[in-house]
Amino acid sequence: MRRREFLTTLTAASALGQAKRPNIVLFMADDLGYGDLGCYGQKQIATPNLDALAAAGLRFTQAYSGSTVCAPSRCCLFTGKHTGHALIRGNLAGAIDLTLRKEDVTIAEVLKRSGYRNGIFGKWALGHLGSPGYSLDKGFDESVTFFSQTAAHNYYPEHIADGRHPRLLRGNMGTQKTDWAPDYFAQRALDFVRQTPAEQPVFLYWPTTVPHANNEMGRDTGNGMEVPSDAPYTDKPWPQVEKNFAAMVTRMDADLGKLLTALKETGRDQDTLILFSSDNGPHREGGHDPNFFDSNGPLRGIKRDLYEGGIRVPFIAHWPGKIKAGVANQTIAFWDILPTLAEIAGQPPPAGIDGISFLPTLLGRGVQRQHEYFYWEFHERGFVQAIRMNQWKGVRKSGQSQVELYDLSQDIGETRNVAAANPAVAKKLLTYMELGRTESKEFPVKA
Repeated sequence: MRRREFLTTLTAASALGQAKRPNIVLFMADDLGYGDLGCYGQKQIATPNLDALAAAGLRFTQAYSGSTVCAPSRCCLFTGKHTGHALIRGNLAGAIDLTLRKEDVTIAEVLKRSGYRNGIFGKWALGHLGSPGYSLDKGFDESVTFFSQTAAHNYYPEHIADGRHPRLLRGNMGTQKTDWAPDYFAQRALDFVRQTPAEQPVFLYWPTTVPHANNEMGRDTGNGMEVPSDAPYTDKPWPQVEKNFAAMVTRMDADLGKLLTALKETGRDQDTLILFSSDNGPHREGGHDPNFFDSNGPLRGIKRDLYEGGIRVPFIAHWPGKIKAGVANQTIAFWDILPTLAEIAGQPPPAGIDGISFLPTLLGRGVQRQHEYFYWEFHERGFVQAIRMNQWKGVRKSGQSQVELYDLSQDIGETRNVAAANPAVAKKLLTYMELGRTESKEFPVKA
């Protein structure tokens, strides 16, 4: 270990004031908007457990996902690289799901070095069974997932991957639909917490598919928001698809409540860091209208946009005795999570990553290093880039030579392009758009 890494480890241990590593829970929603939780302004969907978690912890107002769609966002999360450097920069490369490589170091692999028992229950999307990026080959000890990212569109699959073997969900055979996948993953996640010895720290990654739409079903019926019951919204005068959407979010919130109970039952409730977020902004799929519940709040854009509504996400951090209740305006992105958890675990982060640990922000002490800029690119609808530098946000779409410029401190909804009034800033962001990326053979930029 290099001297700098050794000193980092000592600093982390000193800051945490404990010999035993804390348990870590990373609960990831799928397509949940910035405005879909009560603690972020939602008025119609009940999320009491998440609201209470936010009230007792830190609620971030300027947290960003890794991308505006699933797979690249999760790649940024687990490898600490933004989409200008990450291997996976889109949901598909051609017509195939990409997988992580052997050399791509993940959060789970870093935590495993400090003795964590790692479990994933839900949507991995970074490598199918048999690939080098499969979860059990990237640091996880227990894995219950969908077979692939595409398979995760189905809320009632006939099979899932349980470890290295297929597991039949008999309740979904033929035309039956009784085994709702999020319920099954929830039970396995809770079993993981309860069955791991109390003296061993756990890393629980719970990437639910709620409230993603079943795109395939939605094309046929107009309602891709599959859920066992629309309670407690059955009597609301809403379209059925919106009742289902709200029910999904509230069921997810109830799952978090069950997790909090399991942590308390196993004596882990006072020694667990819980991080909650969403992989990108809200969707307009399966018949759901993101405007119905004002899912992006004051932000412009939704999933597949690089405006704020596509990438700014809810982010809650809760850690009894370590994190003080409050609101954090520190700007962070998914690629910052790996170095943060590495520091907590007393491990050096992998070389060459883009992330910066925000542990000083979580603990409210020490000096928080700042990013010079944040970078995103997206390839699905033509090449699009985005930059965040201080209060400035730049977006450049395919075919544009100039950047759209927004002052987020005055215009969080990105309604006024102020590039003409701030040419020096616009030019600097264009420079960062060139410097912030490397070419990718899987995601080439087409002229």
